[in-house]
Amino acid sequence: MKSKLILGLAALMLVTKTWAAAPAAPAETPRQHDARMEWWREAKFGMFIHWGVYSVPAGEWDGKTDYAEWIMESAHIPVSRYEQFAKEFNPVKFNAAAFVKTAKDAGMKYLVITSKHHDGFGMWPSALTDWCIKSTPFERDPLQELSAECRKQGVKFCLYYSIMDWHSSDWGTRRAWNDVATGTPDMDRYTEYMKGQLKELVTKYHPGIIWFDGEWESPWTAERGADVYNYLRALDPKLIINNRIGKARAGMNGNDAGAGRVGDYATPEQRIPPQGFGPGVDWETCMTLNGHWGYNKLDDHWKSPETIIHNLCDIASKGGNYLLNVGPTSEGLIPQPSVDRLAEVGAWMKVNGEAIYGSGATPFGAEAGAFSATEKEKNGQPKFIPAWDWRATTQPGKIYVEVFQWPALGKLELPGLQSRVKRAYLLAGHQKLKTETTAGGVTIALPAEAPDKIASVICVEIKDKAAKVAALK
Repeated sequence: MKSKLILGLAALMLVTKTWAAAPAAPAETPRQHDARMEWWREAKFGMFIHWGVYSVPAGEWDGKTDYAEWIMESAHIPVSRYEQFAKEFNPVKFNAAAFVKTAKDAGMKYLVITSKHHDGFGMWPSALTDWCIKSTPFERDPLQELSAECRKQGVKFCLYYSIMDWHSSDWGTRRAWNDVATGTPDMDRYTEYMKGQLKELVTKYHPGIIWFDGEWESPWTAERGADVYNYLRALDPKLIINNRIGKARAGMNGNDAGAGRVGDYATPEQRIPPQGFGPGVDWETCMTLNGHWGYNKLDDHWKSPETIIHNLCDIASKGGNYLLNVGPTSEGLIPQPSVDRLAEVGAWMKVNGEAIYGSGATPFGAEAGAFSATEKEKNGQPKFIPAWDWRATTQPGKIYVEVFQWPALGKLELPGLQSRVKRAYLLAGHQKLKTETTAGGVTIALPAEAPDKIASVICVEIKDKAAKVAALK
């Protein structure tokens, strides 16, 4: 492969020296916005997939073993050397049907895969560069296969795209180890190249989401973010775009702060906001299953099914979505520990999914779903310690209580609940439960044993469409 990014004839026709702003996004009423976001709000649980040529070194370089998708940057690998990984990337064991089935069986409703990470490598045969899947021995299009399988199996297909590009000669912050770059960086030219790639992705694969990342470096501006957002919404008015297209994200907290706000939802990373973000803010927590996003062959710090299910309940109780990552190998396999854990989560979701899908936030106040301060695990990832023993989600006329720690006294009080209870029962087996209205709220009598060791769900049907709860004193 040639040692620099090559623009094809189509790219030369597309790229212009003078950057021109895109037309405005289609006008949208609040009702139209809600309609566009409806499937995403209903889904609640999705699979993130970080996959690319960085899976070839599998986290190891020059005697160090804690790398993954950032290996080119973190290890300062010369780009000419990094390009050689493309020649070794041949995921012959990749099976799109198996990927999508793993997600679906876990109860996940959408799938977001890296079309291009920060290394600039495209996981589809782009007409605008040879730094993509067509320069590998793998003579297939994994994005096309996944998008087809998602349609077949009823999972929403979505794409990640990195704004930052360590490989490009035109990205404004050029690395000293980019030994293939030529000329002077030109962000206008880069933005047009980026639009060209995004047009390929949107028109060929029709994703439900474009999930941006890599916006924090100074070459990317709020104006460029708004321009690309408008460009994409004009291409596909139904497209959902996260807030990392802009410049207002408040770090890993993920919500927008200050100027530069653009995009449809907030993106906290590796953490759950203790109070959520309140009504009117759509958000999604993304997390790894172990300590890395991309594949690292030595990383066995896997989250337990218990942690995953508790996180899912906690996120739903605060009104958010949960995007949980897998990092496939260079052979094209999702690591078996990931598959095993997701299967256990899926078994729980088959029984209790109605408490998650399309649910509203807890009516008992954010403190009823709060987590205490995080503490660090050995692998450096946040570990969340529950401050309460249960969470709550809602549907019209229903409250779902996800109980993590079964009360020893056989009773659970819903503090401040003033709505009249029609009936209460366990989702597992639909065993009816007695309730009593007290001065403090509603008390539910429970059987001696929890039906589920991880999280048992109680459905409380109420007379009101929305629960009436007195403020806690």
